[in-house]
Amino acid sequence: MQANRIVTTPPVPQTLDISHLEHLARAMRLNGQPVALFRAVHEVAASVIGFRLLTIMSYDAGREEVERAYTNMPDVYPVGGRKKKRGTAWARQVLHDLEPFRAETPQGILEAFDDHTVMTGMGLGSILNIPIAYNGVCIGTMNLTHREGWYTERHEALGLLIGSFLAPALIAGNTVSAGSSDSL
Repeated sequence: MQANRIVTTPPVPQTLDISHLEHLARAMRLNGQPVALFRAVHEVAASVIGFRLLTIMSYDAGREEVERAYTNMPDVYPVGGRKKKRGTAWARQVLHDLEPFRAETPQGILEAFDDHTVMTGMGLGSILNIPIAYNGVCIGTMNLTHREGWYTERHEALGLLIGSFLAPALIAGNTVSAGSSDSL
């Protein structure tokens, strides 16, 4: 994997292998966190799952809201953006039951997200939300969005494995944008 270049969507997703996990493990050990870890997750998720939009959100259970900690599209979805998630079916599934959410069509996105017009307006038609948990509690989410019909059940399992490496960064509560000069 090249450290200086991030591929957003490969022509054909690869299979997750030990080299991807080694890349994530090495990134956790580097100085400059959470940048190094977010970058590595970005690279591996792009290679193995694929996406056009990637965001990583921290979760504040007391306020029942998520806050964007990382984005590959800071002009559209800036770091620090917050969303209330109180009482939604999505919140129950992802934030409380710790189960991935997958919508394969724009209709599924419309039913779950207030900002569906922004996503579908960018040609995004499927989404995969991965809960990041530690000690039985959701601490954030990894959100991948792509063209309609992109995500499958297999991507959920891959996302859970890749996303688990985000726990230290989300526990630390740091934020970074793909567009910031010190992050990439």
